[in-house]
Amino acid sequence: MSAWTVDRGCPASCAADPDPRVSLGELARRYATLTYALTRAVARGDRLAEPSALRAEARAVLGALGVGVEAQGAGPLSVRPEGAGGVGTLVVANHISWLDVIALLAVEPVSVLAKREVGQWPVVGALARRVGTRFIDRDGSPRGLPVLVAELADSLRAGVSVLVFPQATTWCSVPGGRFRRAAFQAAADAGAPVRPVTVEYRQGGAPSTAAAFLGEEDFTASLRRVAGARCLSVRVTAHAPLWGTDRRMLADAARRAVVGEGLTLQQGPPMVPLQQLSARRHQFS
Repeated sequence: MSAWTVDRGCPASCAADPDPRVSLGELARRYATLTYALTRAVARGDRLAEPSALRAEARAVLGALGVGVEAQGAGPLSVRPEGAGGVGTLVVANHISWLDVIALLAVEPVSVLAKREVGQWPVVGALARRVGTRFIDRDGSPRGLPVLVAELADSLRAGVSVLVFPQATTWCSVPGGRFRRAAFQAAADAGAPVRPVTVEYRQGGAPSTAAAFLGEEDFTASLRRVAGARCLSVRVTAHAPLWGTDRRMLADAARRAVVGEGLTLQQGPPMVPLQQLSARRHQFS
């Protein structure tokens, strides 16, 4: 078994068809708007790497798909604690869909650590590459894992905040699977804060698995389901940051925060407030 081997995740059958759906005319309009948004993003070239531009394009993609996004929690995703210098933040989130990356970039553009296949996906791939995503070959040699951890720690020390999905595969709902610990070792080595984030999808106010991208499902089928959903929204909840030197405890505490089971670590030093996400909503329809 490879060091990159991960849990299988949920089967494609866990992704429910959206109810209610938009009309065929509205579906066609959404596809046309999405094509325009992606064409404009590509035309930006290197300018797309600028945080404000990337945030705007991520929101435009969500808007084209009719997906609302709500951001809430304690401060920005990238923590700037007193006395921590310029160290970056390890942002860790549960993984449900290809939409997760876009939703998080719409809240706050950060660098992304993702599996190699993400770079090949339509819609997500271009945005992910522009933000400086490091793509992982999970079929690679086990000897590559320590190198990846060291490189991630170096990025954090350099002040780069990095988004990681420690479940490594997608699940139909928030609880999902275990959190793999390698990325947390990088945070411990760099003395960087860990910011747990919960990503959850709702349709018409009720939990929904319509956005889930699972198993061996075709990307086009998942995109059709998302674009066809009426009143689909994603909520991004940032939890209190964590500090620690034990990757096992950090991973456990982060997962408990994400799934709402409470924390097992002390919170870190006070943050310097830069921006409030609480009660801030960005709705697209």
